[in-house]
Amino acid sequence: MCGIAGFWQDPASRIDRCAVIRDMADAIQNRGPDDHGYWSDGESGIVLGHRRLSIIDLSVHGHQPMTSSSGRYVIVFNGEIYNFPELRRELEALRTPFRGHSDTEVMLAAMEHWGLTEAVRRFAGMFAFAVYDRETRHLHLVRDRLGEKPLYYGWGGQTLLFGSELKALGRHPDWRGEIDRGALALFLRHGYVPAPYSIYKGIRKVPPASIVSFPTGRPGTPPTTVPYWSPRDIATAGTTNPANETDEDLTDELDRLLRRTIRREMVADVPLGAFLSGGIDSSLIVALMQAESSRPVQTFTIGFRENVYNEAHHAKAVAEHLGTDHTELYVTPEEALKVIPRLPAIYDEPFADSSQIPTALVSELARRRVTVSLSGDGGDELFGGYDRYFANRRLWNKLSSVPRPLRRAMARGIRVATSRDGNGLVKRLQRMAPGRLRDPMTRHRIQWLGDILALDTFEGLYHNSVSHWTHPGEVTIGGVEPDTSFTDPSRWAAVEGLVPRMMYLDMVSYLPDDIMVKVDRASMAVSLESRAPFLDHDVVEFAWRVPQSMRVRGDRGKWILRNLLDRYVPRSLIERPKRGFSVPIDEWLRGPLKDWAAALLDENVLRDDGFFEPAPILQRWSEHQSGACNWKNMLWNVLMFQAWRHEQ
Repeated sequence: MCGIAGFWQDPASRIDRCAVIRDMADAIQNRGPDDHGYWSDGESGIVLGHRRLSIIDLSVHGHQPMTSSSGRYVIVFNGEIYNFPELRRELEALRTPFRGHSDTEVMLAAMEHWGLTEAVRRFAGMFAFAVYDRETRHLHLVRDRLGEKPLYYGWGGQTLLFGSELKALGRHPDWRGEIDRGALALFLRHGYVPAPYSIYKGIRKVPPASIVSFPTGRPGTPPTTVPYWSPRDIATAGTTNPANETDEDLTDELDRLLRRTIRREMVADVPLGAFLSGGIDSSLIVALMQAESSRPVQTFTIGFRENVYNEAHHAKAVAEHLGTDHTELYVTPEEALKVIPRLPAIYDEPFADSSQIPTALVSELARRRVTVSLSGDGGDELFGGYDRYFANRRLWNKLSSVPRPLRRAMARGIRVATSRDGNGLVKRLQRMAPGRLRDPMTRHRIQWLGDILALDTFEGLYHNSVSHWTHPGEVTIGGVEPDTSFTDPSRWAAVEGLVPRMMYLDMVSYLPDDIMVKVDRASMAVSLESRAPFLDHDVVEFAWRVPQSMRVRGDRGKWILRNLLDRYVPRSLIERPKRGFSVPIDEWLRGPLKDWAAALLDENVLRDDGFFEPAPILQRWSEHQSGACNWKNMLWNVLMFQAWRHEQ
């Protein structure tokens, strides 16, 4: 795991390329504290920088930037290619010589023999890399299939900038850094900025499973973006022609596939362990790791004193059953709160999934003993694990039983009722409501009902349900949301069933842009490499081939994972309501975080900053403080942006 940075500008520029690239790479030193390297091509103006976290081949033969044997390709690479031993054997059979034992050298040899696109299709792993082809004079930026590793790019005047994190781009003299208000509106809705957008104008994320190519010599020329793998095609093909095998045969196949994947991902020349929450996904990964290991696997869990948020005792029971070398750390609220001032620097871009806090804590805990840690990320999206899937299915079934013209008429009536002119009607409805509904949230509940009645598609309903601010344009000043995978029907997969449709949307949005961002930034902040076996592309393709009845039965997901886990861990240690990896942000905003939050949400501060309309934010702040409503997600979004911006 590493950090990469680079730029391309007119070769005639008098800039000190060496000093600039060093500064850019040093900005992400946490991603690679073990080594650094730089390469500059005076003829083309391409400059590459690398910070290395040594995992495979700790010798000088793993040093980057690395040049292919013929000199054609020069690469800076962040990630791991788990099938590089198999690729190396195949290339050796073609009489390819190798100097060292790194996956980077294998990648370059693969490009020499098969070309860039075909080589990338053969890579199994997580990766983001920049490679310069000196023969065609093209710079290529490449990202893995599920978006595990980040890669940003964009123009600063006539200079192309790229790197693993925005802070690296920000060190170049041509950096501009103007906030994109449309991306800010997306952030308020989702709690993250979805690819290909970033929080800055003109700066983009390389989309997952894509190669973005720039011809050098023509500054400002728009790049070509070519996908080399299609999650849409995978989901459509899998659900159209599901596997015709028995439950036990498919469970056996998943067992073999995951064990092969985990064997690959346990290869490292440094200490390795795993995150263990005690839930289905992480317990299965750890169980298979232990089955593949001759010594106890090191496992790590964070616990909280508040029982409603604590799952450490469940993880401990699983660890004891499997015989792992288990470490747990119980965190006080004070210790958890100390992470919050560091979040803007860790996440580099506004990010508001509050489980970022325990993720940062467990990463710090694991890094004390290991350099690589495996996780169960991806199990929910691939095998139907979120409770919201079933809640939204029930809601849509009820809504779709009401004729669409009637739904629209009801929605129009509610909009009138909740407008300023309709306040009298709202008050009458409040007087008629049961006592428990006579609170400030009644108006918002009525508005929410009007919103969902107006929706024409199930995807629209799901978009609404996963939104923090459902009308971010009313909060952001000048913020118009661009299209995303939720709002552009041309990006939807043609899959049958409401739950698979939600799973697909999560796989191409929430998974890469929230879950993977959360884990990557938290782990790399402490120079820890995190690996996710469920996101091996063979596992993903298998998951979509599994009949829906083996993923979801009734209102319970992950049936096949449960069936497999039964072979390794007693069900009594696993079966319990799903909690997620959460902290009591709602309570903290009324308690120890109140003064910090109030300062960031001060009306004059909001007005002077000029990004938000203060009134709707302050209304929710007041309602949250009174205890009448729980607006933690909305408020945390605004707070994370404010904290991030004030750090810039």
